[in-house]
Amino acid sequence: MKIVLVAKSMMLQAGSAPLLYLMIALSVVSMAVMLERAWLFGTMREDLDALLRDLGAYLSAGDLVGARARFASSRSAEAAVVVAGLGQALRGPEAAAEAMAGAMTRQRLRLEHRLSFLGTLGNNAPFIGLLGTVVGIVMAFDRLGEARIDGQQAVPTEVMSSIAEALVATAIGLAVAIPAVAAFNHFQRRIKVISANADALTRLLLAHLRGTDTDAFQESA
Repeated sequence: MKIVLVAKSMMLQAGSAPLLYLMIALSVVSMAVMLERAWLFGTMREDLDALLRDLGAYLSAGDLVGARARFASSRSAEAAVVVAGLGQALRGPEAAAEAMAGAMTRQRLRLEHRLSFLGTLGNNAPFIGLLGTVVGIVMAFDRLGEARIDGQQAVPTEVMSSIAEALVATAIGLAVAIPAVAAFNHFQRRIKVISANADALTRLLLAHLRGTDTDAFQESA
């Protein structure tokens, strides 16, 4: 029973304000992460059709040097994967495939950087808000139990204020979680698209390598 009283005393002394400030701070960090990731994905965007067309043209001409120069100038993750494959093209399609698989893993790690924070925040911010709500309700009932006028129990303004504070905590928790979840899902979708694009380019390069004698590439290189 004593531990319950201690916990109640701590809740009453602290209130839900510290949790509200925590969620506000987390929302600022979340917004910074979203803006940074949006900038990164924006700078890496490139037309897949153009990449496929250019890669096919260079490979048909047997120009590995030109292909590497073209894709090395791109900032997209898909281009970085192709550059890794082109670097090992003369060793055969198996070596190129392994190089591109490794490059895709590195790019995926780069793209997923900090996204775990958004996912964790989106899943847990409502619970932080719920904790603030519980604290506010405890405060409201405590003040309700102490409020008496002429021997009759009354509902003072402080009780209503505590209930309002509890609801505010829930609202802020949801306000922090919803954008984080939406951004997390959007960026995960973008990563899937980039992975699919890289796979399409990988298959095109490997098809040319498996259907063409590597000596032809060596002569042009």
